[in-house]
Amino acid sequence: MGSVPENLDMLFSKLQDFFNTKTVIGEPIEVGDTTLVPIISVSFGFGTAAGENQNVKKDKDNSASGVGMGAKIASDALIVVKKDGSVKVLPIRGKENLMNLIEKVPDIVSRLNIKKPESKK
Repeated sequence: MGSVPENLDMLFSKLQDFFNTKTVIGEPIEVGDTTLVPIISVSFGFGTAAGENQNVKKDKDNSASGVGMGAKIASDALIVVKKDGSVKVLPIRGKENLMNLIEKVPDIVSRLNIKKPESKK
């Protein structure tokens, strides 16, 4: 079992690999003449502890340590960029904003020009 500093070093090295610009600004999504860019928020918390058991014989390992972490990733908004250069930011937090976004889905889907496969008879 590692020590608290070793556990923290390992935790932060993994966090460094996880957090990058793609976790805040998502990959652009092309939909017809429109590009959608998701904006994401990331929050996390962590804790660490160490202790010794006084009732264990001296020749045995009587120490313990641990590290824990929790994270939350949420979509906050979409940046909508059209070919004509217009840009809008659509917040998607909150019930009203999400409903507004859902109402726009049929228009976005209609721009995809997805053709149904021909059925074989």
